[in-house]
Amino acid sequence: MTSQAAVSTPAAISNTPAQKDYYWIRSFVAGGVAGCCAKTTIAPLDRVKILLQGQNPHYKHLGVFSTLGAVPKKEGFLGLYKGNGAMMVRIFPYGAIQFMAFDNYKKLLNKQMGISGHIHRLMAGSMAGMTAVICTYPLDVIRARLAFQVKGEHRYTGIANAFQTIYLKEGGVLGFYRGLTPTLIGMAPYAGFSFFTYGTLKSLGLKHFPELLGRPSSDNPDVLILKTQVNLLCGGMAGAIAQTISYPLDVARRRMQLGAVLPDSEKCVSLSKTLKYVYTKYGVKKGLYRGLSLNYIRCVPSQAVAFTTYEFMKQVLHLN
Repeated sequence: MTSQAAVSTPAAISNTPAQKDYYWIRSFVAGGVAGCCAKTTIAPLDRVKILLQGQNPHYKHLGVFSTLGAVPKKEGFLGLYKGNGAMMVRIFPYGAIQFMAFDNYKKLLNKQMGISGHIHRLMAGSMAGMTAVICTYPLDVIRARLAFQVKGEHRYTGIANAFQTIYLKEGGVLGFYRGLTPTLIGMAPYAGFSFFTYGTLKSLGLKHFPELLGRPSSDNPDVLILKTQVNLLCGGMAGAIAQTISYPLDVARRRMQLGAVLPDSEKCVSLSKTLKYVYTKYGVKKGLYRGLSLNYIRCVPSQAVAFTTYEFMKQVLHLN
């Protein structure tokens, strides 16, 4: 009787307005922590990806691994983490909004529109990803600009200076939303397939192999969750599939974000023109999919850590 009361009490209390507010806060924190852990894990790879996508003149003749070795030699070890401060400022609200929005969109689609099954994961994931992008996009632009700088050739001295410079010299608020269109178009399939793949693998695994792949949640024994190593595997597979589908749009987004930093910025003013220019000048392998091998290396641990950390935080913050 005691254990049943302990399990049912949170559910009963959660119906009160105060507890609902706390649930949103806890859900927000869980998503934010998951996002920060995931991005910190692969921060050096993100810096290299931006350098390669933007065809930085100091590194454009190098490959992924040679760039990873060249950056510390030219800029010191911390050069691999350039722009990571701006990334953390952005990724906490981004991860928080994305995971929280996914849960709420999924419930909305199910209850209000009667959409269920695998399709509602795909739709909810796409909507959640786009919501998070719109809310945090200016911070992503700042982070890309700072990460693209090379030691000795700094255009911006920090986050605040980058905000001020872009606002004053690149059209005010609109300057912070360069590349938003390809980002939203790319985020729809990326986030959608990421949440869809992870959710589908999770549900199928717990349905068909509950004892082998699952275990009771520490905060609610009635809820079955994936074991940590299985969570990591499912998250990694989700990231790999999603990145493959949306990568060319990610390249276009980065080039548009970098804007005036690039010498050929006037040719990257819209999604279609950017994709056409990159394809014409650099081709598919060295243009639209440049840095893809790095993305496979970075997206697998990133998504694996993100989903696994979120599931862990849900237990710690009693969200199950």
